[in-house]
Amino acid sequence: MLFGSVERGVMEACVTYLIISALSYPALAVYNSGAALYRSMGKTGTTLYISLIANIVNIVGNVIGVFVFRAGVAGVAYPSLIARVFSAVVITALCFGGRNNVRYQRNWILQWDAGLLKKILGIAIPNSIENGVHQLVKAALGSIVALFGTSQIAANGVAQNIWSLAALSGLAMGPAFTTVIGRCMGAGDVDAAACYFKKLLKIALAVSVVWNTLVFVLTPFLIRGYVLPDETKRLIIVLVLVHNVFNMLLFPFSGPLSNGLRAAGDVKFTMFVTALSAIGMRLAFSIVFSVTWNMGVIGVAYAMGLDYTIRAIVFIFRLKSGKWKNFKVI
Repeated sequence: MLFGSVERGVMEACVTYLIISALSYPALAVYNSGAALYRSMGKTGTTLYISLIANIVNIVGNVIGVFVFRAGVAGVAYPSLIARVFSAVVITALCFGGRNNVRYQRNWILQWDAGLLKKILGIAIPNSIENGVHQLVKAALGSIVALFGTSQIAANGVAQNIWSLAALSGLAMGPAFTTVIGRCMGAGDVDAAACYFKKLLKIALAVSVVWNTLVFVLTPFLIRGYVLPDETKRLIIVLVLVHNVFNMLLFPFSGPLSNGLRAAGDVKFTMFVTALSAIGMRLAFSIVFSVTWNMGVIGVAYAMGLDYTIRAIVFIFRLKSGKWKNFKVI
């Protein structure tokens, strides 16, 4: 429905990739659970090494699947499945380790604790709804971008890759907020949580400014690897500039800060704000800017910046209001 009548071969490849990827989702869930446990104990180096090895397995598998077996999209999907199963097995084995302060126990695996499950799902379900809405909006934006010419579609595709690189600073700070604020609130030390909110926000903002500036400076060199017309390359630089300005100044407050609020138990509020902003700001104004005002893909970038702005303002007010202090997860 979102992408219209795509070519039959493209749709068949899409279905093949989706089916194989879906087989890896249980493994991905198991890995994410174990990795979250390790991060909560401050053992982030372990998850880093597992991720590095899994990505090497994935990349080598892609090369073999595509260039040796010539398996097409299946040659890309199966290595991802193998890498995720590997990560899940390793992190699960480590989580059973007796040296950990918090660890898995075999007699708990199939134990049914309705009260505890309700508390866990009270966090997980709003968070999943929030992420689901975000992904649907991204898919809808893809269908909007498909309305424009080849040059703009190509520019948006390359810019998205560089945007992902620029977003790493904010994404890296997210687990830091979750771990630190979660441990403070779990210990009942609300004052410490408030103090660390301020400290982590300062760190996130400083890192974000430096990293986004660096990525923008490197953009002209990064796009040399793409065979594109000069006009498309200039458009990419403009898109990266618009994104990085919003991302470095506002994303620390709209992204990592929301992780901290969730860690404090304020999950429903962040869900509603993020979902409404994604639909009402990013999606709606992408249509207004890009289609109605004929701004093309630059309009999509400005709408994303508007989304960041609104969420940042709301979450800052939420933090200052102190309402997040009233939640008790466990």
